[in-house]
Amino acid sequence: MDESIILSESVKAYFSSHASLAALGRKMKKLKVFEPITQKVKIAQKTVKYSPSEKLMDAFITLLAGAQGLVEVNKRLKADVGLQRAFGRTGCAEQSVVQDTLDACSAENVDQMHQAMAAIFRRHSQTYRHDYQLNWQVLDADMTGRPCGKKAKFASKGYFAKQRNRRGRQEGYVIGTWYEEIVVERLFGGKIQLNQALRPLIKPNASAPSCASTRVGAAWTTSTGSWSEAIRCMARIIPGCEPRRWPRASANGSAIRVTALARWAG
Repeated sequence: MDESIILSESVKAYFSSHASLAALGRKMKKLKVFEPITQKVKIAQKTVKYSPSEKLMDAFITLLAGAQGLVEVNKRLKADVGLQRAFGRTGCAEQSVVQDTLDACSAENVDQMHQAMAAIFRRHSQTYRHDYQLNWQVLDADMTGRPCGKKAKFASKGYFAKQRNRRGRQEGYVIGTWYEEIVVERLFGGKIQLNQALRPLIKPNASAPSCASTRVGAAWTTSTGSWSEAIRCMARIIPGCEPRRWPRASANGSAIRVTALARWAG
């Protein structure tokens, strides 16, 4: 028996080309992942139709939808009502309004965002809940060049793969390799190298409660030119740290990597 299903226009309006992303939105809404940002990040901007935190959410969803910049807010999110609803949004701000909110952010707001991201990390991260009694925590510190316009914060000439005479920034990050999670992420000037960025990258993680239990251990993996700096940083920053070099050559393309180990004794 052949039957056709007729869908009303009101139902079709909620169709989304980002079905998997909509499922992620429902899960994030249930877990209240964005709640620490709403509570901690206070941008000095009045609310006309949407609050600053709602506009930050719009920017976040737009990037998840594959946008290369906020200029795509109207195309990626505003036109996709189903995706908005999946993340708990009842509407979407104009792309220029979202940009104005980011322009209104101060250095204090950046610090507030760092605190909010730390709260989200502690609440939901597998890396944070790692069993240090069972095995070492393996943390990989590295940097990636990110070309950008010359007016961007920290933008300067530096090394960017296959792009000569470009301006940009260096993105430094620490990854919990067992769980493939970003633990710490910071932006630096285009000329900054890993040995110079290690201290601000290691220090936030070293002070995390997950690294201060009675008996914990972590293995830091860096490029070969940075292992000695990693050892010095850990010795100065982490109370009771007893770092030692553990050379373990492992091929990673053409690079040879060295692991620096540290153990904390309570």
